[in-house]
Amino acid sequence: MMRVNKVNEKNKVINSLDWSDSTKIPFEVYTDESIYKLEQENIFRGETWSFVALESELAEAFSYKSTFVGDVPVVATRDDKDNFYVWVNRCSHRGAEVCRERHGKSEDGVFTCVYHQWAFDASGECVGVPFRKGHGGKGGFPKDFKPSDRPLQKLKVERLGGLIFASFADQGPTLEEYLGPQMLKMMLRVLCKPIEYLGVTRQYVNANWKLYTENTKDPYHASLLHLFHATFGVYRSTMGGGAEIGGPLNMHSLLSAYVIENEDKSEYEKGDLRTYDTGVKLADTSVLEVTPELDPVFTNHIQSIFPSMVLQQIHNTLAVRQIIPKGVDEFELVFHFFGYEDDTPELRAERVRQMNLVGPAGYISMEDGEATELVQNAIKGDPSHHSLMAMGEDGDEGTLLTESILRAYWKGYQQIMGVTQ
Repeated sequence: MMRVNKVNEKNKVINSLDWSDSTKIPFEVYTDESIYKLEQENIFRGETWSFVALESELAEAFSYKSTFVGDVPVVATRDDKDNFYVWVNRCSHRGAEVCRERHGKSEDGVFTCVYHQWAFDASGECVGVPFRKGHGGKGGFPKDFKPSDRPLQKLKVERLGGLIFASFADQGPTLEEYLGPQMLKMMLRVLCKPIEYLGVTRQYVNANWKLYTENTKDPYHASLLHLFHATFGVYRSTMGGGAEIGGPLNMHSLLSAYVIENEDKSEYEKGDLRTYDTGVKLADTSVLEVTPELDPVFTNHIQSIFPSMVLQQIHNTLAVRQIIPKGVDEFELVFHFFGYEDDTPELRAERVRQMNLVGPAGYISMEDGEATELVQNAIKGDPSHHSLMAMGEDGDEGTLLTESILRAYWKGYQQIMGVTQ
């Protein structure tokens, strides 16, 4: 089980908010700097697991990738024995960044800090300190100084289905315990065979990171915000599917949708919804071509793993989304696209073509970033009000017209953050 935090000096602000109604979320949680700082400590540096990389991003020995866990810079590496490591990108000497490139390969397996040339191996062990014994009998470090006593700060690492996860916590659940049996099962629905890295998109969004987390747990918005979803039958609230929750404190979720016979589209066909427009046509319909491949067959599989990962299958496009907080009102959103190693050239081309569905300019997901910014802009001037999340019954539901998993998320959030109301 994850540790539940208690009231202390650091969480006085969040405890001063009104949490008496589980359907109402105070806007201050998206705007208050002290709450953001506490999230970094209790959540990202707490007993959680964060996605950091695909194994196939680190395909060769001594390859590396710079990324973040929360707002802490980290580096994921692979050694020449196929071991994977994650360490904080902060020199154990004077705190400078060790690795300044986004990704690459160290030809000699050594990572050297440019400031004073301290050197570290792929595991984060200190293997070199210039002038450690001084020069000419003068200077240098104390005689009892050992480079081995100054490794980089290391994170726990576990892997699942070709994905690499890291955690700051010395104690706490294993990755499988953290995911829970149902979320693990559904992740392996997508991560069912060796994966191949296809590419990445990045975008910056001027909104609080939790607004995007909410977005990925919100089945209500998808066919109302996204014209492409509703018009072309990728996702409609009248399709089959549902919302599931799981993991410690029920903070993970899965939204799924699938085609059903005799779908009742009458609510869309009335003409009241701007996002259902049969007059919209595609000049090139190949982006809608689908190859059935996973069991069960979903048009959408949107699996949100707390705190900052989303596993996505929309038709044949597969991706891991990574949410990287950059401050109380800014985050970076990274889409890591992948396929399977045994994909035919035709299926690989189909996946690449369907990348146009998501990402910064995706037919579907470009509106999500805009929606979160609309919220952030509207609440920052007067955050003393609240949002309403009252749709549906609590628990798992076989409907896409619910906000139950949002309420579950916020209940778990309160426990992690030490809210006692």
